Amino acid sequence: MNLFSLTGQVAVVTGGSRGIGKAICLRLAEHGARVVVSSRKVDACEAVVREIKAQGGEAVAFGCNIGDKAQLQALVDFTRQQYGQLDTLVCNAAVNPYFGPSTGVSDEVFDKIIGCNVRSNFQLANMVIPQMAERGGGSIIIVSSLGGFIGSDVLGVYSISKAADLALARNIAVEWGHKNIRGNCIAPGLIRTDFAKALWDNEKILEATLRTCPMKRIGESDEIAGAAVFLASAAAGYMNGQAMVIDGGRLAGAPRLQL
Repeated sequence: MNLFSLTGQVAVVTGGSRGIGKAICLRLAEHGARVVVSSRKVDACEAVVREIKAQGGEAVAFGCNIGDKAQLQALVDFTRQQYGQLDTLVCNAAVNPYFGPSTGVSDEVFDKIIGCNVRSNFQLANMVIPQMAERGGGSIIIVSSLGGFIGSDVLGVYSISKAADLALARNIAVEWGHKNIRGNCIAPGLIRTDFAKALWDNEKILEATLRTCPMKRIGESDEIAGAAVFLASAAAGYMNGQAMVIDGGRLAGAPRLQL
């Protein structure tokens, strides 16, 4: 038995058209999963589907705005109609429309960040859990962030939302572990994606980040995708309610002193 084989599985990935989400889609498909690639822009999803099919995998695209509960339900219904099952849910889509001190965040922006980054994951998980329970289990993977573990003077509300995602995964584990449904998080550090470009493309921010990173570099999307393959697979069959921090060692502490 190949512990990392996903053959026979169906996986849904939100925010799957670029960056970390795209890398996850490609690697899940590579390991045998049939993948539903979802994001707001269906054309971009279809491009990922073509790439998966060119590599011999199976995938379909579905446009979905995670801030709209009806669209989330449509995504779940589409997956069931297309494949008749849903084994792995990867909640990767997120927003961060504000950069600066938390005192400057309007109620509307706060609600949007919490709504898209937390409520949508909560809603989507609740939509898929009943069918996972019927099938004897499943894996719910939430892409949180290193920001869920530490405060930020420029990404405060985003960090709050990602900390809530950590709690959501733990709660899924406690409520649904008896049905063999696992809830876990992946918490990336700074990754070279368009989503995080405001951080790694800023010389001062990048320099400060690398100063506190033992590996002295930022991460790449594909370095996150392997964790999703693991969490979706039988290899992670007893891992539940946890967070995998993939940050080059930043959370572990400051780099060694040069004495």
